[in-house]
Amino acid sequence: MFTRIVKMEFEAENVSTFLNNFEQVKNSIRNYPGCRYLELWRDKKDPTIFFTHSRWDREEDLESYRNSELFKSVWATTKPLFRSKAQAWSVDAIHQLA
Repeated sequence: MFTRIVKMEFEAENVSTFLNNFEQVKNSIRNYPGCRYLELWRDKKDPTIFFTHSRWDREEDLESYRNSELFKSVWATTKPLFRSKAQAWSVDAIHQLA
């Protein structure tokens, strides 16, 4: 399992559009095969910056999602709302303390 973190910066006037769309698609993303966890974070100092935090079984599962009609639809709606290019990281946990 690995974690995917995506940073997205939106134009202020587009934040509500993004949040409304995320509300509509979040369950479909979370229930995509191989996705085990999905969380949306908002920056504490800049309310136009968001992060998605998701956990995937395998890299192939994430790639399958990224090539799916679901992702293409989500990205077609989300990408035009950005004020800068999204950044993404795929990371492995080294230590986990609960």
